[in-house]
Amino acid sequence: PTVGSKVTAVLVKKGGDERHSILSHKKAIETVGWAKCREAFEEKQRVRGLITACVKGGYKVEVNGVPGFMPLSLSELHTAYKHYLPQGAKIKALIVEFAKEKQKLILSRKQVLEEDEAVRRAEVLKEIKVGDTLRVVVSKVGKDCLHLRFHGIEGFVSLENIAWKDPQVILANYRRGQRIKAKILAIDPETGNLTFGIKQLFLNPADMLKRRYPYMSTTKAVITNVTPEGLEVELGTKNKTKGFIAAQEYSEGFEGKAGDTVSVAVIGIDGVNYTVNLSIRRFDQVQNRKVVAQYLKQAPRPTLGQLLQGSFEEESD
Repeated sequence: PTVGSKVTAVLVKKGGDERHSILSHKKAIETVGWAKCREAFEEKQRVRGLITACVKGGYKVEVNGVPGFMPLSLSELHTAYKHYLPQGAKIKALIVEFAKEKQKLILSRKQVLEEDEAVRRAEVLKEIKVGDTLRVVVSKVGKDCLHLRFHGIEGFVSLENIAWKDPQVILANYRRGQRIKAKILAIDPETGNLTFGIKQLFLNPADMLKRRYPYMSTTKAVITNVTPEGLEVELGTKNKTKGFIAAQEYSEGFEGKAGDTVSVAVIGIDGVNYTVNLSIRRFDQVQNRKVVAQYLKQAPRPTLGQLLQGSFEEESD
């Protein structure tokens, strides 16, 4: 203060003829501060505080000139086991306990962070919808699921949505901190948590097989294994596709061995094992129909009536 300036003060000790009265500016500020803190506590308003010291179990914080305390458990968004805030740091907090007569002022920075986080999450959730493809971060790799995080919002991918084929093997290849793409399958309206899918970013192999091997189309297959139930075969030369010929789909008298090449007809796609179901018997039926159709296309022979008609015309001449 300078000479002539006005300051707020309270009387600590009244003086006499030979002694000055003792005043306190600090206590005056503290009195006003307690009043402001009471109002903030009752109205649940945020206050600004200054960390004056890091002590065991928390921080000493000054708010409006009033000394307060903030426990470690109420200092961070998640549970804190050590001091993260330095002395001299400015914070925003809520007063959770107020008792002037006991000189007790307990602060919570955690509640402020939670409120801000809820607002931020709501803004993020407004910008996304089911069906969107997002860039996310792997936060944890579980035994049967993958945990993801999108701008602080938690989500997961169940094992069945990891990959179309061998999901357990694919799951083991992911690492924490890895950035990947995932598709939103559902948004929890209460928690805001997200359900993701990764295999949905790719075409179902069963649909690919249906396009490549239409129903009742014919092709050749190489027998790789003979079982009591039927034949395991491979289709194609470069990208070999697994196929299966059930025993009931053999032609009469057919006997095959590993390494043989057989002509087959496609009768379906196994959407679980992603194999092509084939039939030798149906192939023979297709071939027989083709022979009949080719025969019917040929010029028909003259009937007996047509031949006799011709001879009668000659005699009349």
